[in-house]
Amino acid sequence: MFFTSIHSFLGKFGPLRSLIGYYISLQAVHFVFHWIMGKTPATGIAAKINQVFDWLDKYHVLWNVPSIWFQVLIALAVFLFIRSGRNLIIFIAKNFWGMMKKLPGKQTKETLRRYLYIGRYTFRISQRTNFSNLQAQHPEGSSFVLLPMDMEYMGAGNAGERYRDQLTGLDQIRVNHPGRGLPFIFADPRRIQEGMKEKRIKPGEKIYFSYLASAGKVTLGDCVMKEFLEDKQFSGIKIYPALGYYPFDPYLLALWKYAADKGIPIMTHCVRGPMYYRGSKKTEWNQHPIFMESVGRKKETEENDDSDLAGSRMVQLQLPEAGNPEFTANFTHPMNFLCLLEEPLLRITVQQAIEKTGDQKLKEVFGFTNPDTPLQHTLSHLKICIGHYGGGDQWIEYFEKDRYPLSNQLIKKGTGIKFFDYKKDVPFSQGNVANLWRHTDWYSIISSMMMRYDHVYADISYILHNDAEILPLLKQTLADERLRKKVLYGTDFFVVRNHKSDKQMLADMTGGLSDLDFEQIARVNPGVWLQREQ
Repeated sequence: MFFTSIHSFLGKFGPLRSLIGYYISLQAVHFVFHWIMGKTPATGIAAKINQVFDWLDKYHVLWNVPSIWFQVLIALAVFLFIRSGRNLIIFIAKNFWGMMKKLPGKQTKETLRRYLYIGRYTFRISQRTNFSNLQAQHPEGSSFVLLPMDMEYMGAGNAGERYRDQLTGLDQIRVNHPGRGLPFIFADPRRIQEGMKEKRIKPGEKIYFSYLASAGKVTLGDCVMKEFLEDKQFSGIKIYPALGYYPFDPYLLALWKYAADKGIPIMTHCVRGPMYYRGSKKTEWNQHPIFMESVGRKKETEENDDSDLAGSRMVQLQLPEAGNPEFTANFTHPMNFLCLLEEPLLRITVQQAIEKTGDQKLKEVFGFTNPDTPLQHTLSHLKICIGHYGGGDQWIEYFEKDRYPLSNQLIKKGTGIKFFDYKKDVPFSQGNVANLWRHTDWYSIISSMMMRYDHVYADISYILHNDAEILPLLKQTLADERLRKKVLYGTDFFVVRNHKSDKQMLADMTGGLSDLDFEQIARVNPGVWLQREQ
């Protein structure tokens, strides 16, 4: 009786009801399709369907619903009240396995098998068990950097395990395996910003980050950061900008000054991947907060690497990407670290941070006077490792951009890309930032940063699973004496297990590189990067 009344009421709206029904049904079909596909790579008919959904998402036709419970609610409503949508959902469910049969059988089974391996690690209760498995695949005496993930603020609901409890588990590994398990602590500016209101904090627990400032020095207060970085001697700090923030976020600046002065290494995620912010895009994300671009001049192209031209004016760098995977890549872009390493950009960053947070201590931390006066204290000594070296796709793109001057400067000039041109008595200019940001491959950008900044490193974690593609360029990279001292070996255990085991990747690298090259990236360089000030 209830359902009959609902249908009778909706029937009064005729064509409009049908149009709305089709639209809502499209959303439900989109949800159901992706539930069924999961993380299985879409090929064949499934790939075509996925392309259609990507196109619809690009033009904002599809809803961004991060909560699985709301997705289920919408799908259930369609199934109960919209006949055409219900029939389409039933059709997809019935014919899914038929579509899968059209895919290469061996390839499909291999893909499912690889992801099953990841699941075996993911669902283990104890981090210690995973660490033991990692140790067993490497030579006796190896040490391992252990990187946590704080996923509470990525707009996808609460994680299964509280982040603070994750830290406790990592500390147990550190205690039980001294010198072998080297855990990092995660820094999410939103957790820092919330203070004692942070998500899932328990009564009596310390604030996550607090500090005092004096004469350009940062002293940690009684906080979680102090407990794990000083008392427990965690080895470094991890960030994952793709979860929805820039690495120069105002709430990270004081921590970066502390880390720079103490020689504490920073590990940052830097690859376009499946892990990204799942919430709604904010309006301010449509433009970069620090970088500028020229307008009123000829359009930038891949072949154009000109700087400022007459008649141009500078505006905020526009970031028009719509879908979450696309616009969150802007947070991950390696050029964001120039806003910390280049004093004129850091000065703008500090000024904005003071205005946004009201934290006047930042003036003392950096010796900020006004926008026209250089900072007394900078972050030129900040020790950074750019994880995944930008991603394997960017290594391939480096070769593909054979007509683009900026991607050829590593070979042509041997000094890498010159990001900014400092001239006497000439104001600092961001003239070519937009062209670099939009058109230059990340391998060239990161390599140039490693050449030009003393404390910038990069690791080859995850991308090394595809040894056939990366080994030639890796060997060429290590042949350059400036880059040779900045490349770190890493595997990304166990996330990379859908491709290869750690011991197989280790065998691939030792078989593909000379003993001296492997010793350099696996022992010498990590030792230097991890060394803290006494």
